[in-house]
Amino acid sequence: MEQTMQKKEDTSWTLASLMVYVRILLMGMYFGVVLVKADVIRWERINDMFMFREPDMYLIMGTAVLVGMIGMQIIKRFNIKTIDGEPIAYQPKPYHRGIISGGVIFGMGWAITGACPGPIYAQLGLGAWQAIITLGGALAGMYLYGHFQDYLPH
Repeated sequence: MEQTMQKKEDTSWTLASLMVYVRILLMGMYFGVVLVKADVIRWERINDMFMFREPDMYLIMGTAVLVGMIGMQIIKRFNIKTIDGEPIAYQPKPYHRGIISGGVIFGMGWAITGACPGPIYAQLGLGAWQAIITLGGALAGMYLYGHFQDYLPH
């Protein structure tokens, strides 16, 4: 009897956690739709930004930074917790020389491919199959970072 109750509790926990991930997936899909509708995943748009031909992308990123700042203040002020109920603790990372080289490499990849990590999936969803190369590069970069992490400045 006790095992049946425990099994039932485990199933409900699994269903609840599954629903959390479904909500996260739906939010990600919505974010992808927003990226597509805002036209911020086209290579030409990214190229125009890096060539300083149009300020739209900078305004969009500035708005995202502002929203992030407001969101962090709300999280701190109201002690908002994660989906798992854990407290969110912001711990700023110290500045080091690797930030510059990492930023330059990231920016070069962004300028060449027309995508930072988020829009890769939206590009694939639209059928821009060349984004597979971008995804492969992002995964290779993560693997290389993990492999050489101990030798890099932190």
